[in-house]
Amino acid sequence: MPHDHDHHDMPPDPALRVKALETALLDKGLVDPDALDLIVETYAHKVGPQNGAQVVARAWTDPAYLERLRTDATAAIAEFGFGGRQGEHMVAVENTPEVHNLVVCTLCSCYPWSVLGLPPVWYKSSAYRSKAVIDPRGTLADFGLSVPKEREVRVWDSTAEIRYLVIPQRPEGTDDLDETALAALVTRESMIGTGEVKAP
Repeated sequence: MPHDHDHHDMPPDPALRVKALETALLDKGLVDPDALDLIVETYAHKVGPQNGAQVVARAWTDPAYLERLRTDATAAIAEFGFGGRQGEHMVAVENTPEVHNLVVCTLCSCYPWSVLGLPPVWYKSSAYRSKAVIDPRGTLADFGLSVPKEREVRVWDSTAEIRYLVIPQRPEGTDDLDETALAALVTRESMIGTGEVKAP
């Protein structure tokens, strides 16, 4: 079959491409606009790293909760109402002065959406997926994070069965902050292990 139809230039900006696709789907009646609005609302305000940040802040301030998180992270995270959407079978791994944890999915992009939102592009890239295992310290350096040689770096490979959430170290000088203020300091990168939480 000849390939004789015209190709239109796609907008260079990803946001414009998404909007063009959305418009085409709506114009053809293939997508319900209310359903689309609900999906956007969910990922903008209900699913994302702000959820994981709440879990981390609670772990920092409540020793009993931290112990539940260590024992059964799935159940402890569900106490917040976070679960499903790739968030089943969670395991929490804690950063300490002796150990730094890094999460990767070497096969594809398994990732705990319920607590971290959609995976960033770099997490899904083959460069990250291979280098994180081969050279974890170099990978961390790529993100601007230097881990001392005496500190062990552990790499955790997420799968369809198990997903990991890094509990970063609580920064010094934050003893007077409540859970809400602490959660505001926690980043998605710190819960993957490619970053650390900084004091305000």
